[in-house]
Amino acid sequence: MTVTTTAGAERLHQAEAAAERYLRTSTERHDVERRMDAGVRFPDSAEAIAVRAARLLDNQAVPAAAAVDSIREERLSAPAAYERILGLSKELQAWSFLPRGARAARTVARILTRDNGRELPIGTGFLVSPRLLMTNHHVLPDAASARECLLEFDAQVTIDNTPGASIRLEFDPDAFFVADERLDFALVLVRPDGDGRPPGDVFGWNRLSAQLGKLVIGEPVNVIGHPMGRLKEIAVRDNALQVRLDDFLHYLTDTEPGNSGSPVYNDQWEVVALHHSGVPDKDDEGRTLRKDGKVWEPGDGDDAVAWVANEGVRISVILRHLAGLRLDPARRALLAGMGPDSGLQDAGAAPRSAGRPAADGSLAGVTFADGGRRDGTPAGVTLVDGAPADGTLRDGAPADGTLRDGAPADRTPASSTRRTAREASAERVGLRPRATATGANRHLVLLHGRSQQDKDTEKLRRDWCAGLNHGLTRAGMAPVDPADAWFPFYGDTLVGALRRDESVPRPFGGMTASPVAEACAPDGPARGTYEQLIAEAAANAHMPPNGDAADERFGASLVGKLQRQLSWIAAKTDLDEWFIATVLRDVAAYLDDPDARDAVLDAVLATMPPSGDLVLVTHSLGTVVGMDLMTRIGPEVRVALLVTAGSPLGLDTVQRRLLLGGPERPEGEFRWVNAWCPTDAVAIGCPLGDTWKGELTDLAVANSRDRAHDIDEYLTHPEVAAEIGQLVGA
Repeated sequence: MTVTTTAGAERLHQAEAAAERYLRTSTERHDVERRMDAGVRFPDSAEAIAVRAARLLDNQAVPAAAAVDSIREERLSAPAAYERILGLSKELQAWSFLPRGARAARTVARILTRDNGRELPIGTGFLVSPRLLMTNHHVLPDAASARECLLEFDAQVTIDNTPGASIRLEFDPDAFFVADERLDFALVLVRPDGDGRPPGDVFGWNRLSAQLGKLVIGEPVNVIGHPMGRLKEIAVRDNALQVRLDDFLHYLTDTEPGNSGSPVYNDQWEVVALHHSGVPDKDDEGRTLRKDGKVWEPGDGDDAVAWVANEGVRISVILRHLAGLRLDPARRALLAGMGPDSGLQDAGAAPRSAGRPAADGSLAGVTFADGGRRDGTPAGVTLVDGAPADGTLRDGAPADGTLRDGAPADRTPASSTRRTAREASAERVGLRPRATATGANRHLVLLHGRSQQDKDTEKLRRDWCAGLNHGLTRAGMAPVDPADAWFPFYGDTLVGALRRDESVPRPFGGMTASPVAEACAPDGPARGTYEQLIAEAAANAHMPPNGDAADERFGASLVGKLQRQLSWIAAKTDLDEWFIATVLRDVAAYLDDPDARDAVLDAVLATMPPSGDLVLVTHSLGTVVGMDLMTRIGPEVRVALLVTAGSPLGLDTVQRRLLLGGPERPEGEFRWVNAWCPTDAVAIGCPLGDTWKGELTDLAVANSRDRAHDIDEYLTHPEVAAEIGQLVGA
């Protein structure tokens, strides 16, 4: 049987299976249509919409200024704000939409088979790594079929609508070929070109992602392929996702049989599905119908079928299947070439217990920061025998073997090496302004967050003021001199409290052998508060209550409910799991240890103006400390402006433990401005206006993806800096 005969028979089988799934989901599809007719633009779950909006913001796929302006137009609930962001994504496309689409199109090739001296087009394929191409199983059912086929890249018309020169390459299925009939995919190696270059180096390749948030119901999809074997064509805009099944997607778009094996893209040109079949219309007896309403017969040809929808295989499902295959090291290495977002770095490896270092040094259940890797393998860290070569984690342990704010390398008991929190606070104090500081009766006070221990306070103050002056300059206002600002310091005090509460130091090896959520958990009473903070933050990030939809990734073993919640927050915000966990740990330690809280407040009060008006600018944990501080300052001091940035004050768990006893404004008339970024995991309970009583201005800002929580990033926004400058310069 020839390749074309085999492909045709299986294509009909896939179409019948797609029609059965289409019929089975008719109730869901009709509900979607009813909601869209009623004006619901994205009739998907709140969780899916929230994660999709977060991904758009993370990837800067929506113009940041447009997103922030749209959110601030009126008082919006979180679901409404997310839907508005999706609406912007659908309506506003950056100029880069076109060149990025052209770049994606170069990765798509026409597949031809050799048949009795002829070359017949049978489908489409697309590069998913420098050397691997994906298509349908019914196009290439086995390695023998692939040996009879060849590829044509750039089989398309030029900008002048004249046929261009295509480039022909061969498959190498003996080196790598994997296929699955049910999921209707095939993955096959492509030989290098005549110069020895992998095809991905010439044409580019699609970075497949197993992460959440690539598409919601009602969003457009775009398909690039070779319908009926013609030169490359693209279907854009007049289409939409209809129904999401466990393994498949149903969508409306114009495709034809030659599109089998085409990539299905979202508007950011991320592959969301592998197109594999149209869905034929059926009569009451289950017979396929023609476009003219008559019953279709095999001799009528595919182009006579009345197609009512299209079906694609979800990319995440294919990646999960690939991750479960047992492969030799050479083939595993080829899968790993699909990139970190695919989750295939450990694909085909022997399973190992969660959280244990593997022989290759990777750590299951531990996430490191590299701008998006969450597959459990170390990123940005070189491992030697299971430990970093330089002894450091990006946000973790220094080279001497101690934790950044934790266990000493010699593992001596905590009681013999650690001082009390009050003793530690006596070692380092904050900075007062110079005697000739401007604004003698109005004081700029900068109150830092956690993880500032052992740092140069003068440099910290300059860094804060550098960010503020950037924002003031953009706002057309005069800068401030760092020497004119008060800078209370409690970093050493807080760390002293953490060390005191830890009865047995945890060595680096013990930390990395546990999931991140467990590795960062505090000892003692603060443990319960820490767990509540993570759970509440995950709920605010719209994690489904049962957690089933929280993990479309794999490769890393997510151990236990607490780690699943932390991983969900990290996946939504793209902040590092270690960073999120340590921030919430320190917040919990401050809130649940009265001695630590008193020591921190004493350290701050030691460097505060004795009288006058305060412009109090706080960040992260410092926003919690600042709220407590306002219950301790004397009557000679009046707060004129409170700025909270990157604040956890939106979490009920924090509010209940404040000295105020809840979301109650401290006494006195003052202006409160809360700056928050939607992708800042620490500010995930924001905006605050929905829970805190009294007048409050929430400023949503778009921080850089990798600096979503940084204070200098918050202060560079002119709308934030102007609030401070209006009073400091008065």
